[in-house]
Amino acid sequence: MSLALPRLRTAPQHETATGTSAGRPGPAHHPPESARPALRGTRRRTVAALLGCAAVAAYTGLRMPSGWTATLQAVSLQDGFHRRFLIGSLLHPIASRTGYPYLLFAAVSFAVLAGLVAVLVCAAATTRHPARRYLVMAFLLLPTGGYLFHEVGYFDQVLYLLLFGALWLLARGRVHAAGLVVAAATTVHEITVLTVLPLFLLAAARTLPPRRALTAVLPATVAGLVVLLVPASSAGATGSLGGTLAADHFPVRTDALDLFGRTQTDSWQLFSPWEVLVFLLPLTVVLGAAVLCFARGTRLGGRPLALLSLAAALAPAALAFAGWDMERWAFLLIANFCVVTWFWLGERPSPARPFPYAAAAFALLLTVHVPLTYFDGYQPRELTGKAMSTFVDDVTSGRFTHTPTR
Repeated sequence: MSLALPRLRTAPQHETATGTSAGRPGPAHHPPESARPALRGTRRRTVAALLGCAAVAAYTGLRMPSGWTATLQAVSLQDGFHRRFLIGSLLHPIASRTGYPYLLFAAVSFAVLAGLVAVLVCAAATTRHPARRYLVMAFLLLPTGGYLFHEVGYFDQVLYLLLFGALWLLARGRVHAAGLVVAAATTVHEITVLTVLPLFLLAAARTLPPRRALTAVLPATVAGLVVLLVPASSAGATGSLGGTLAADHFPVRTDALDLFGRTQTDSWQLFSPWEVLVFLLPLTVVLGAAVLCFARGTRLGGRPLALLSLAAALAPAALAFAGWDMERWAFLLIANFCVVTWFWLGERPSPARPFPYAAAAFALLLTVHVPLTYFDGYQPRELTGKAMSTFVDDVTSGRFTHTPTR
């Protein structure tokens, strides 16, 4: 899947996934026959390098999906839940007939992760802009790469996979279908409103007239409001599902189900939103400054798109008022920044003004100083002989695939 989008409406030429000019049909550019073997060799080396980066990230953070994520994946509309129900509703016919096996939810989690990594590798391997390729490599090699694999099973990965699917549809002119995909994401997790929806709005604003761009995001906006306004679950739904999962020897996390019985005010009694916001504030400032530098350094765009880019990159900071997972919110901040940067890298900053590239690189390097602490007491694996030997032993002995107890 390619994440290439048409350029801004003001550009004389528009990049598409097929190599033609948007709005002006014509044959895609093909290299001379003699150059094709060299191009294929370069493409193979690029893919190998990207897969190597992904392998390092996987080694650093991969684990079996936690009981927390598996429990949330079992939540379904059929069981009386009105939020975060899409995955569980799709799996419910199989899960309910097979006794809710943990491995079913683990397999789905790994499939989503594999799909997400495949999209990143494919997009980086096929892009015309080397800077975009280096951006993906940096994301995988920095602590964000290990955290991506550590997050296996979390709904965040489903949201971004759906976003990339929506961008693919948007690049092919299927605006309504793209909007419906993002609308479906709101039923996976309500944080769609502060993560992938702003990115989709930015993508639509870059490629569509304003009125049509707003129309594209309308279904997701309405769906998000409905999800936030309706009760999270019906009476007794959490206790009933928890009892069913426990009876089937599922690694149920009752604290995950407790989320559906609390109001936002109740949640604020358990953590300090301001403490989380203070944690995110330096990262938010650094990433925001980098976005503005990049927007200013490009020849195309203008103030409205620059402000939309800033909002899309920094929207996850508002998650400080939604929950206490501050390291996870930091990861999503960096992820949104990288997607926004991917968009702007397609606009070719002026060679005479290289500071946009420097600003983006500087911001990414500073993210290393933000602690992306793992969940459930896990630690990133070190790139040392002893740590690698332990990892191999865990895999070969089967300990790695044990059903989690935390």
